[in-house]
Amino acid sequence: MDAIQQSGAARPVLEGPDIARVLTRIAHEIVERAKGADDVVLLGIPTRGVFLARRLADKLEQITGRRTPVGSLDITMYRDDLRMRPARALARTEIPGDGIDGRLVVLVDDVLFSGRTIRAALDALGDIGRPRAVQLAVLVDRGHRELPIRADYVGKNLPTSLRETVKVQLSEEDGRDTVLLGVRETAPTAPAGER
Repeated sequence: MDAIQQSGAARPVLEGPDIARVLTRIAHEIVERAKGADDVVLLGIPTRGVFLARRLADKLEQITGRRTPVGSLDITMYRDDLRMRPARALARTEIPGDGIDGRLVVLVDDVLFSGRTIRAALDALGDIGRPRAVQLAVLVDRGHRELPIRADYVGKNLPTSLRETVKVQLSEEDGRDTVLLGVRETAPTAPAGER
């Protein structure tokens, strides 16, 4: 656990039922904007983005009656802060069997912050194929963008200060579904390297 949770300063801003509701809303928005979502492929950004992508695929199947292809996109080697952070294990990239060429790819992540993670995801995607279009779905958009990146689908806009942290917990990884807002002991010098 991080220091924020240990200090008791973190407060929930979304709980399990809220997360389920916003994912249902996002799924309906995808179907509406994609005119039925026939050519949609969901790619989650590890770790929690993958779980959210799978949940969105389940919601889309309930709406359309068809299973939406879902995979994962590891962006570790595409990050611009690779040398500034401790070494970390590579996650898996799993592309659905029909690939992404000519398809509408919806990247799925938990928190949108500086935009650097999504820039890395776009670079990684370019090495895999040529989608017809790329959209972005995030559970939380906390602001503080450093790059001109905007989410197409947002579960919750959560204006934050740089002293605050947003931690997403999902049952698949953490044993419960919640989004926690906490306060750092010291403010970071810049949001670079964070989402």
